[in-house]
Amino acid sequence: MNQSQPTADISPHENTPSLRKIIHIDMDCFYAAIEIRDNPSLAEKPVAVGGPPESRGVLCTSNYVARQYGVRSAMATATAYRLCKDLIVLPVDMPKYKKAAEHIHQIFKQYTDLVEPLSLDEAYLDVTASSHCKGSATLIAKEIRETIWNREKLTASAGVAPNKFLAKIASGWKKPNGLFVIKPNEVAEFIKTLPVDELFGVGKVTAEKLHKYGLKTCTDLQKKSLAELSDLFGKFGKQLYEQSRGIDNREVMANRERKSISVEHTFPEDINNRDMCLAAISVLHEKLQSRLQQTGLSHLIKNQFIKIKFNNFRRVTAETTAHEINVDVFRKLFFEAYIKVKLPIRLLGIGVHFNSDADSTTQQFSMLI
Repeated sequence: MNQSQPTADISPHENTPSLRKIIHIDMDCFYAAIEIRDNPSLAEKPVAVGGPPESRGVLCTSNYVARQYGVRSAMATATAYRLCKDLIVLPVDMPKYKKAAEHIHQIFKQYTDLVEPLSLDEAYLDVTASSHCKGSATLIAKEIRETIWNREKLTASAGVAPNKFLAKIASGWKKPNGLFVIKPNEVAEFIKTLPVDELFGVGKVTAEKLHKYGLKTCTDLQKKSLAELSDLFGKFGKQLYEQSRGIDNREVMANRERKSISVEHTFPEDINNRDMCLAAISVLHEKLQSRLQQTGLSHLIKNQFIKIKFNNFRRVTAETTAHEINVDVFRKLFFEAYIKVKLPIRLLGIGVHFNSDADSTTQQFSMLI
């Protein structure tokens, strides 16, 4: 396997109570990669996984060949075919993907118990106290990627950093099949030149607004006070303030009582097309079903909800009592929420809330989508 060389390391002597060693692992186009692994003749072809166009299907993911044509997840299959006439769309085989994810998460657990799954193909690992690889987070990440390749013949990208925000940024820095490390003493320099477009929650419209105020890099943001950014961007201003300084104090949460489960999608561009929103809800519904199956908490559902973030940063939610999820109910909730604002949408999310249950506090929430 072609391994990208790490640029630096977080070494053991830098371990202090306020300094963590966080690894973010992100599998490369996971569903499509599994299909190509199982059918090597697809390797150089544009491949996607999703529903057929005749049933208003949508894509779950696509490989990097297909992405060169503009094919993306949550895209209507019919649209994807128009962009790439040679696209090969394969049906979703969730049991196969879950099996691969189980094996990968077992690899994570060999290095630390502090694993926070974000999806079947993505997780945070806190290896601050790990004695593996002489305590080197970089070497642990490298070894994990090699083990995944040797056992599953799948590639993963990894980021290593002192916090979750930077680790996730780092994992995308050399994607696909890359490893990037941000040392604690490199954070200030790294964050300085990071474009605001790379910050989480910054879509096309937000980026344009930031650029309008002359804010193009984190250095520019650092010149603004928290009050100034809050005046310009509301609650999101605090997130911009902290991210621009490389600040993220969130812990890796391995075991916790789950009060809700949700999935969401941020659109590359703000959309004002209801059909596209309904297609995205279909994809999100499949992901939510998978999460519920893995947690075993379906019997505890008390309601289902939808949330929408509009291009003016307003957030609207709608919910209804339910004991099992229903995609038609999510669609109905969408229209209830959308009608209140009727502006272009930047993010859609759906989810469920649970009744409290004493046993749920010990649930290990592995393999979430």
